[in-house]
Amino acid sequence: MQTEENEFMQHELRLPELTVRGMVLGAILTVIFTASNVYLGLKVGLTFSSAIPAAVISMAILKMAKGSNILENNMVQTQASAAGTLSAIIFIIPGMLMIGYWQGFEFWQTLIVSACGGCLGVLFTIPLRRAMVVHSDLAYPEGVAAAEILKVGSTSGGKNGEESGIREIASGGFVAGLIALFTNAFQVLGSQLSLWVHVGRGMTQMPLGYSTALVGAGYLIGIAAGLSMLVGILIAWAGFVPYYTMTGAVPDGTTLQKFAGAVYQERVRLIGASAMGVAAVWTLLMLARPVIDGVRESLAAVRMPEADKGKHRMDIDMSAKSVGLVFLVTVVGLLAIFYAFVSPEQLPAGETLMFTVVGVGVAVLMGFFVAAACAYMAGLVGTSSSPISGIGILAIIVASLVMYALCQSFGIFALPGGEKFATATAIFTTSIIMAIACISNDNMQDLKTGYLVGATPWRQQVALLLGCIVGALVIAPVLNLLYEAYGFPGALPRPGMDPSQALAAPQAALMTTIAQGIFSSSLHWEYIYIGLALGVVLVVVDRVLRATTKSLCLPPLAVGMGIYLPPSVQTPLVVGAVLGYFLKKRLRARGGKEAERTGSRRGTLFASGLIVGESIVGVVLAGVIVVSVTNGGSEAPLALVGKDFADTAEYLGLAVFAAFLVIFSRVVLSGKR
Repeated sequence: MQTEENEFMQHELRLPELTVRGMVLGAILTVIFTASNVYLGLKVGLTFSSAIPAAVISMAILKMAKGSNILENNMVQTQASAAGTLSAIIFIIPGMLMIGYWQGFEFWQTLIVSACGGCLGVLFTIPLRRAMVVHSDLAYPEGVAAAEILKVGSTSGGKNGEESGIREIASGGFVAGLIALFTNAFQVLGSQLSLWVHVGRGMTQMPLGYSTALVGAGYLIGIAAGLSMLVGILIAWAGFVPYYTMTGAVPDGTTLQKFAGAVYQERVRLIGASAMGVAAVWTLLMLARPVIDGVRESLAAVRMPEADKGKHRMDIDMSAKSVGLVFLVTVVGLLAIFYAFVSPEQLPAGETLMFTVVGVGVAVLMGFFVAAACAYMAGLVGTSSSPISGIGILAIIVASLVMYALCQSFGIFALPGGEKFATATAIFTTSIIMAIACISNDNMQDLKTGYLVGATPWRQQVALLLGCIVGALVIAPVLNLLYEAYGFPGALPRPGMDPSQALAAPQAALMTTIAQGIFSSSLHWEYIYIGLALGVVLVVVDRVLRATTKSLCLPPLAVGMGIYLPPSVQTPLVVGAVLGYFLKKRLRARGGKEAERTGSRRGTLFASGLIVGESIVGVVLAGVIVVSVTNGGSEAPLALVGKDFADTAEYLGLAVFAAFLVIFSRVVLSGKR
């Protein structure tokens, strides 16, 4: 497999990559995907990965142009995916309106935070590329899927079974797209099975998500990450949730089921986020040596004679001089905008400067830490299911504690509106960190795709920087448009508006609540302490397993994700990982390593198609919903059934999901090609 990839990369050596038409197309897709993601993120708290839809659209459009190629298409998806991911900054910045500090989104402040934070996310992952992409066996499911799609699309009509690759991607895309259409658009099929079970005086949930794309991603991430997430699910739903519902008092007027849901949201997710924090620190320590080696390799490449550099095109990152220049510009931009953010408070000049330096310093330093953690998470479970909001929870806690100490030392809390100002500075600082985190998460997937198709790393990094800038230009006006149209909980732009129509912005509401809890001394720290202790235990267990066995491990970051992420997201990942393990085992028993390799490739192509199909339907449906709602229509404009069909849809979805798993298995186990 690796030999085939190397031959493919050498064949694509001299194709043009960064082209004007590619960058223009990338910019157009950036605007569309960013606007759609902003709306969906504010409405339901979820965003979609735009890399694969961008790759498919790019291939369809540029195929009509003369001389288009795989590397040009790769650059388009790189640029569009960066901006689509940057929209995750909406998971925190609406908090500025929820606390009443802003009366509308400040265009320049939102723009600079998004653009500069995103650019730092690109820069911080450059030294990680060799350690985590070139010299790592991390799965990078979306990155691998995008590469397979680009390869097959660029060689369609060729020999040696390329047509079969197209068939498998197309069939996977068709199956996933059809199921997604009947689930998310027509709402005839349920998206998950949710059985609530009494445990003594308490309650817990036995969930199963039906997402075909996440099953495909689970197939790609492998059994170790899948089982680790299953352990996390069991810790959360067989441990913490039933325990807290048995020992806690159910509030008056609240059902036990709703109480269990609130326990998960308000307590267990804090435990999971804290455990992820410990695992992320440990991951960063484990990456220290390869990252240092990667930086040395980068510096060696910079000093390499020009005649030799041409032999190593695929191993050349942005030069140290370029990285330093972009870093300087972004940090200066952040210092300027943070100073402008603090200045209206009319604090003494020294205090204003101190808040500016400390805020930007915390954002940059913690940004580098979360860049490594998010890059690793992307490789472990993929971008779509990576818990960026969990990183945001850790960031808001750290930023709030720092700002609390600073405000306490300057006597800010004694001033009118002091607590609101402190909360606002913490949110603003976290906004920068979130921009860094979400781009770091996406960047490594793109670099993995580029590595597999033979792209030049520094050109991809330039495309990512362009995507951050274009996306930042879109985010602020779209946010303001949606705020004026709907408002947020506790932040309605006009009197007389219906609060029930406000955009929920659930992550922003959660992080704002945490910040306010810290400044009002009402945050439940005991759950954070439990999570920290659990994270240490998970790290120890993983190290013991690795030291005493050859094949067993328990990646603590994956376990933390299992505790933190909603089970409807994780269970299909686990199903895909376990299914892939048994299918490969069956192939190996039936025909040896060659049969396993051939069947695994069929499975990879089909899984890639699943991600494509569901992603494209998600993009189209997002556009339909936005058009419908902005014209006064329904939020479910294509629904064929009403809410009273939900129970039936849940079991119909289960039947279709079971049939889909049979189809997936038959594709992988089908006869020789």
